[in-house]
Amino acid sequence: MANTENNPRSEVNMTLPKKPTIPGPGLKKEGIVVLQILFIAFFTFAEMFIRGGAGFLSGLVLIVVTYGGVAYGRTGTRYVTAVTPPLAYAATALFYTIMNDGLRISRVGVDFMASLASVAPFLLIAAAYGWYQFLNEKAKNRPSKRKVAAA
Repeated sequence: MANTENNPRSEVNMTLPKKPTIPGPGLKKEGIVVLQILFIAFFTFAEMFIRGGAGFLSGLVLIVVTYGGVAYGRTGTRYVTAVTPPLAYAATALFYTIMNDGLRISRVGVDFMASLASVAPFLLIAAAYGWYQFLNEKAKNRPSKRKVAAA
């Protein structure tokens, strides 16, 4: 065995650097919208291109970005968090369908509805969670009826 008394590596005196903290209370409305649109568009395009249709990955991304908007958004951004994912997904699916099928109205309509139907459970879960968080925040900011009646 090596002599550990004179070996400078034998002492474990490591101090880890402090993790940087994010200044401010969280993402603004604009930041939430941009991040949700980018994540939804990227993963939806990737899944539609690889699989030929939307499915589990797109649905999971819808739930994750809704949770992320609630968790990392500032106070007052819950409405944007609830509204953006379904609109971003619908726009992405419609754009991909038009790119893929051309302007044949009946084919675009059927493929677009099939895309929406394939992620409908995920859309419902994400929308219910987002709207619950929005309405809960709104209710918490309202003064209670007891305080109003007492004043």
